[in-house]
Amino acid sequence: DASRPIDRDAWHRRADELAAQGQRVLSFATKAAEDGKRELAFDDVSNGATMLGLLGFIDPPREEAIEAVRDCQSAGIRVVMITGDHAVTAREIARQLGLAEAPKVLTGQDLQSLDEAGLRAAVSETAVFARTTPEHKLRLVEALQAEGLTVAMTGDGVNDAPALKRADVGVAMGEKGTEAAKEAAEMVLADDNFASIVAAVREGRTVYDNLMKVIAWTLPTNGGEAMTIVTAIALGLALPITPVQILWINMITAVALGLTLAFEPTEPGTMRRPPRPADQPIFTGELLWKVGFVSALFVAGAFGMFFWAEERGLPIETARTMVVNTIVVMEVSYLFSVRFVHGTSLTMQGVLGTPAVLIGLGLVVIGQLVFTYVPFMQAVFGTRSVSLTDGLVIVAVGVALLIVLELEKRVRRFLGTR
Repeated sequence: DASRPIDRDAWHRRADELAAQGQRVLSFATKAAEDGKRELAFDDVSNGATMLGLLGFIDPPREEAIEAVRDCQSAGIRVVMITGDHAVTAREIARQLGLAEAPKVLTGQDLQSLDEAGLRAAVSETAVFARTTPEHKLRLVEALQAEGLTVAMTGDGVNDAPALKRADVGVAMGEKGTEAAKEAAEMVLADDNFASIVAAVREGRTVYDNLMKVIAWTLPTNGGEAMTIVTAIALGLALPITPVQILWINMITAVALGLTLAFEPTEPGTMRRPPRPADQPIFTGELLWKVGFVSALFVAGAFGMFFWAEERGLPIETARTMVVNTIVVMEVSYLFSVRFVHGTSLTMQGVLGTPAVLIGLGLVVIGQLVFTYVPFMQAVFGTRSVSLTDGLVIVAVGVALLIVLELEKRVRRFLGTR
């Protein structure tokens, strides 16, 4: 009945009921146009229309999106929703996604009344921002950054471009995103799937971990070799290893062992660790301690083997061959230890290794057998054959090193949790 006045409160309640179910609500009305009218202006429909009804429609969160939000939260990544939707709708969708059990919501109008200090306080405790404009989105990104946070912003429209540009990492949608959003962003999400961002975080953490493993393996092993030579020269002792033998160690282990760390899979618990600080240097105190500690163990192992061979009256060539093999075995043991930075290596997965590690280990074993027993190599590198008993002792040194390193890991983790 067009003459019947509309009950605004009743229709608002119905719209809120639909919005509270996570539905976006459209209102439909009709108005007869004047005869002959060919153009419409906003003023023509500002009054006199007959309310027909409301239509609610919903795009429920995908299961992979809900799981991705859980993964983000366990990884120490806070997810915030910034939307142009109605506040009630946004709150329900946020609840379904798992952003919070009872998400706190602020609207663009609320943001408009806040100064910069108030906004910074609000962003730390609010999960949903509704009815926002491009200006609001930009202010929110800046407020989060002002709190010392690294901000990744996703968006697909032209109105998202300023915030995408300002964020530390702007992520545009590849399928539905506008060209303006893609130009402003640093990354384009090809499948428009939030779960792909979480997968990228997991892959990024894996790459960073593997980079640190390569550095943490390379520096101490080279440091141990260098300190062995320097110590011998400083104390006026016979060199336990010759320069050409060091060249052999670096040539075979750097290729066969060091490169295998680049192919390490994601460690267990990678997505349950908080993000590292953005300003954290590569050479941390922990890494420097590891370089010094492991280098000292290598020096002790090399000189211990050398002195033990000398005490038994073995030729210096044989003693040096045993030292070379000892260093290589210790490098293999340290490789197995450094593969798991955030956990123990004394597990079935840690002992068995990956295909890349097993191939590298096989190449090292073959290379050391050739180095030790083939006459041509003995002539080139000044080596001698090693007995089976001495070989078992060398292997035992490597096992002892692995045990010491795992104990050191455990002590460090214990002290770190106190």
